[in-house]
Amino acid sequence: MQHSLVFKVLDVLSDGKFHSGESIAKTFDISRVSIWNAIKKAEEFGVEIYSVRGRGYKLIQPITLLKKSSIQNVMGEIHHWFNMEIFDVMESTNSYLMERASLDHPHASVAVAHIQTKGRGRRGRSWQSALGESLTFSLLWRFNGGAATLSGLSLAVGIALIRSLHRFGVMGAQLKWPNDVLIQDGSQYKKLAGILIELQGDMEGQSSAVIGIGINLKLSKKSMSHIDQPAIDLVSVGLEVIDPNELLGQILKDLADVLGQFNTSKFSSLKEEWMSYHVYQHQTVTLSLGDGRGVTGLAQGVTDDGALIIETPSAGIETFSSGEITLRKV
Repeated sequence: MQHSLVFKVLDVLSDGKFHSGESIAKTFDISRVSIWNAIKKAEEFGVEIYSVRGRGYKLIQPITLLKKSSIQNVMGEIHHWFNMEIFDVMESTNSYLMERASLDHPHASVAVAHIQTKGRGRRGRSWQSALGESLTFSLLWRFNGGAATLSGLSLAVGIALIRSLHRFGVMGAQLKWPNDVLIQDGSQYKKLAGILIELQGDMEGQSSAVIGIGINLKLSKKSMSHIDQPAIDLVSVGLEVIDPNELLGQILKDLADVLGQFNTSKFSSLKEEWMSYHVYQHQTVTLSLGDGRGVTGLAQGVTDDGALIIETPSAGIETFSSGEITLRKV
């Protein structure tokens, strides 16, 4: 079955009201059996649908599907800068744009998917992406300098995310080096959003970055159980009504501002703002390095190129450009 029919049916049901199979079939001039099959396929995607004899079908939770015109309305005039594609189902928006980055795909291309079947996070982790539960998209951005000049890019992207979330009233959102958005929930920090950046190009000359972003909107218990780290969603922090079109439009606006500044004056011009959002600033942390070693000390911010600064009792000030950071309970 084509995914397009499934999403056409879901668009009809998105208002959260009952719709009979007969009326939906008439809308698309197809058989009721085709509608029934589309409903079953939607349920395979994790969509929960009531089916009541004599009344029809109804979504248990209303869903706002992504629409290019709605996103562009939020972006205003700058929407002309972006080449946007919205997909119903795809394996990975990052993989899609990485394949096209070398084929002269336009600068500022955006790939958004309602469902990603093989979404990726850092260190080979998978990103859970069920329909309506998260906003997942990727952005292809071309830079004048080579890959060597892109140090701190993931931190800059984090700043754009924080600016957008603050505009929506999510004031508790903070940044974990190098690319996670966290929110404190009781005594624990939980992940709200993640960033995955993949680079293409020479160390010198021009380069391209594919910036993948995933934000938890409203996670089901089932999805939460599959996530291998403490996670939180926007509904849990008070955003009961989330229009993903508005959120994506605002994030793209803020990304355009931040990436423009980064391209001109690199991360150093954004460093102070990043540190104002740093969740572990002046706290004792442990950094796990790729070779299995761990470094424990006070997190003292970042350098002009985005490296993490840790002050240890034995070695004093040290800087690290990669690694996995955890808060050490003292």
